[in-house]
Amino acid sequence: MAQGVTERRTPLHRVAADLAALFAPPGVEGGTPSRTSVVLLIQLRWIAVFGQLATIVVAAAVLRVRLPLAPLLLAPLLLIVINLAAAKVVVQAKAFSQRELFSALMIDVVALCWQLYYSGGATNPFTFLFLLQIVIGAIILEARWSWLVALNACLCMAFLTFRYEPLQLPPHFATDQFRLYIYGSLFCFVLAAVLLIVFVVRLDRSRRESDARLAAYYRQAAEEDHIIRMGLLASGAAHELGTPLSSISVILGDWSHEPTITADPEMAADLADVRRELERCKTIVSGILMSAGELRGVDPAVTSVRGFVEDLADEWSARIPGELRVIDRLPEDVEIIADPGLRQIVGNVIDNAIEVSPDLVLFEVWLEGDAAERRMIFTVSDRGPGFAPEVLNRIGQPYISTKGRDGGGLGLFLVVNVIRKLGGTVSVENRASGGASVQLAIPLATLALEEQEQRQGKR
Repeated sequence: MAQGVTERRTPLHRVAADLAALFAPPGVEGGTPSRTSVVLLIQLRWIAVFGQLATIVVAAAVLRVRLPLAPLLLAPLLLIVINLAAAKVVVQAKAFSQRELFSALMIDVVALCWQLYYSGGATNPFTFLFLLQIVIGAIILEARWSWLVALNACLCMAFLTFRYEPLQLPPHFATDQFRLYIYGSLFCFVLAAVLLIVFVVRLDRSRRESDARLAAYYRQAAEEDHIIRMGLLASGAAHELGTPLSSISVILGDWSHEPTITADPEMAADLADVRRELERCKTIVSGILMSAGELRGVDPAVTSVRGFVEDLADEWSARIPGELRVIDRLPEDVEIIADPGLRQIVGNVIDNAIEVSPDLVLFEVWLEGDAAERRMIFTVSDRGPGFAPEVLNRIGQPYISTKGRDGGGLGLFLVVNVIRKLGGTVSVENRASGGASVQLAIPLATLALEEQEQRQGKR
């Protein structure tokens, strides 16, 4: 759509959007077992509506059965209204209580009882559909609620046994009602079998997807526990390394004033290189500590996305023999609060790319999403050999690396977990033109200046 053109959303558009969301696969992100059950109940109710309308048409037009059309058509019309109203609630809700699930199922029980009352009561073979609703209740509800569904279905069946409006059959069926009952029973059996397969299969798929998500949560918890242990080890190492690094720094500072060294430009340049590498060692140790612990709150500084990228590019351009090419796709500059930890995480990805592609590394940045869910995207691409398929599927796990050295694979492991703490994601892929690409997506609200001021105000 062209810029400046506003899309008009009519109530019909909104209803269509809600229905499209309802008929999405049940295992979507943010879904819960109870929400999946409600979605499937609504989908089955749509099937019931069309089935009831088709049955009424066939019975009246083909079989020539005289039906009270007004009350029989009232039930599917009410179910359509209920489904359209429920679509909005289901799309917005994340979970439902047992009482709500029970109420949703009882709507179908009452609607079926109403339909059967005006179409022969217990003499109608479609009374067996009560068993389908009892089975569904036993699957999605707790024991006491499923018993209530069974009790209400039995009460409806008892009522329909003694009170109902008899069907006015045409002469060729009136003399042999059992034959019509057999045909109806066959159709009811096939319908119940199909609905049960659809419902149970989709519930089983949802259960397997829930198990997969639960396994992912367990894996994430294990990885975070691994980070804690790494943080403890890093903390101990930092204490051990702090004293000798400080002593070396003092000694090198004294040497820099020695006349012998100052008089020799080559020795002075070597000493400057050693001091620079020493500072880098201290920065790396600090970065590991921040990556293993809490990222925010360590020397934060107000800057902008573009300023952060430019500072990072200036720092790394001086370290590499080739080119770090920055591709700025920012439509506008946004103020953020950044700290050395964030710089260390992005720098870690750049460092990995430089190791395999020292001649050229591409560093792209842009913003995506609407105002409420805007994300800052960093993409680092190289011209190296790319990731092996077995490694590509396990990126972010500790000690998974293509470098073939002991302790490798911790860099991206820390990156993935720190970005995940910030509410973002990390995606890795091999480029079609060669090399690999690592993309960091960070919610802008996590780093936005206004968000941080609001948090401080609440404190």
